[in-house]
Amino acid sequence: MAPAAASGGSTLPSGFSVFVTFPDLLFIFEFIFGGLVWILIASSLVPIALIQGWVMFVSVFCFVATTSLMVMYIIGTHGGETSWITLVFAYVATLLYVVHAVFSLIRWKSS
Repeated sequence: MAPAAASGGSTLPSGFSVFVTFPDLLFIFEFIFGGLVWILIASSLVPIALIQGWVMFVSVFCFVATTSLMVMYIIGTHGGETSWITLVFAYVATLLYVVHAVFSLIRWKSS
């Protein structure tokens, strides 16, 4: 039996029913922890401001994108079908965090 998403029968919830399905429920945790990361980064003191600036950029980008996606799903502008926007967001966020990790490792090894 083919998965519902592959057969085209998958529809995404809209409105507040977004908060009761498992994958969409992760938006809440991502929103809360994203805000906490943003606050922790802003309140920390680091000797090189450029590193903190990059981490702050990635954190703010992910927080704003998560908030935008959550609002988009709540008001139903996704059209009820599986959206490629979520996949692109996940790819870009992962890429930004990996770039940060690589440059942090290079910086750590050189010091």
